[in-house]
Amino acid sequence: MSIKQEVPLYEGERIDDLLTDSGLKIIQSRQVFSFSLDAVLLARFAKLPKRGRIADFCTGNGVIALLSSDKTEAQIDAIEIQPRLADMARRNVMMNGLQQRINVIEEDLRQYGIHAGNGIYDAITVNPPYMRPSAGDKNENEHYALARHEITCTIDDIAKATCKLLRPGGKLYIVHRPSRLADIIIALRSWKIEPKIIQFVHPNAQGEANMVLIEAIRDGKPDLRVLPPQIVYNEAGEQII
Repeated sequence: MSIKQEVPLYEGERIDDLLTDSGLKIIQSRQVFSFSLDAVLLARFAKLPKRGRIADFCTGNGVIALLSSDKTEAQIDAIEIQPRLADMARRNVMMNGLQQRINVIEEDLRQYGIHAGNGIYDAITVNPPYMRPSAGDKNENEHYALARHEITCTIDDIAKATCKLLRPGGKLYIVHRPSRLADIIIALRSWKIEPKIIQFVHPNAQGEANMVLIEAIRDGKPDLRVLPPQIVYNEAGEQII
């Protein structure tokens, strides 16, 4: 059993409580990365196997890997291309005493998908960059640009890596923007990843969906279900999920 360790904090970093029964905590920084509700919703949505091996693509500071560790006893590989964020994820793993459960891998997903092995994962989660490279604010810092824009990781890159790394029948869980849904389905199907369940997330009962959660299966048969929507805020403006 790993032991929780004290870890250094760098300028601009803070420690937040993830509000889990197990008392998980996380290092964050507004300068480079802070997780948002989409990561929490994806961790809740994913139906992870109790044992086996799981990957979290585009892990950032490792929030989804941390939250997933409360749901499964499987080994979790957290893959992140940015050295600063990979270091933050490693310190989060150490701070929570999860060194034997979560392995942070600092690598380009496109290269990792080539050499890591065929069908080595039972499930994969991913909260990827949402925006095309040409969209958004060109003045944002490098860390946010890479996390938000498809500069080093496109939807097709994710689908290709999933096709190689996920075993037949294994499941992919992804959170994204509804405006990219057609692109996601086309990319997944082109790499033999079949969307099976979709759930839209709305800010309130009257608002358009601003997130979509997707479960897809490697080599699955076409048969798509759409779950009832999730509503984030009630009429009084109180968060209800």
